[in-house]
Amino acid sequence: MKPAVSKAVLASAVILLVVALDQWLKFYIKTTFYLGEDVEILPFFHLRFVQNPGMAFGMELGSKLFLTLFRIVVTCVGFWYIVRKCKAPEVPRGYVACVALVVAGALGNIVDCMLYGEIFTNPYPPQVATLVPFGEGYGTLFYGLVVDMLYFPLFSFTWPDWLPWLGGKDFSFFDPVFNIADAAITVGMIAILLFYSKYLLASDKEEAIEAEK
Repeated sequence: MKPAVSKAVLASAVILLVVALDQWLKFYIKTTFYLGEDVEILPFFHLRFVQNPGMAFGMELGSKLFLTLFRIVVTCVGFWYIVRKCKAPEVPRGYVACVALVVAGALGNIVDCMLYGEIFTNPYPPQVATLVPFGEGYGTLFYGLVVDMLYFPLFSFTWPDWLPWLGGKDFSFFDPVFNIADAAITVGMIAILLFYSKYLLASDKEEAIEAEK
């Protein structure tokens, strides 16, 4: 198998696997948990059903429509970028796999934004959401809420009373609730920055020179 083809197969496999796992878990949580339900799997790992209109880890940036369109643009650019890097002989498979993780994460959350408002109900607790015919859901196209469920309360403590501003307040780590798509984006970006930053910054001219060596 040619290197370009093998990298393309690897990238496709990573994207399909991440999106499939992400959507499977989201469907399970959405149709099994009521909003806000928390199930302790381990003392430091819970499944907690929350929804958010924002970006990874519940952050928000601009309007909901802007966020959805931004995700779509980023994903399209990501696919184009992967195709280019697969054709570059000097770019390693690991780098392509990391970029694929980022693209897969963006794609996983796009599905929520585009479709979930159209195909799911969004009842008040303790009722559980149900799958409905397209167009009969709680929202409209591009305005679905992203489903999060992975919660890792690793440790918590109360700040000493003598500390200014913080004294007596509770602190817990790690508070954000996220999903598999968020985790894929984070892992992919961290790995790129730690191990493959030179490929991220390389220009087309530099890649051509490397390929000729």
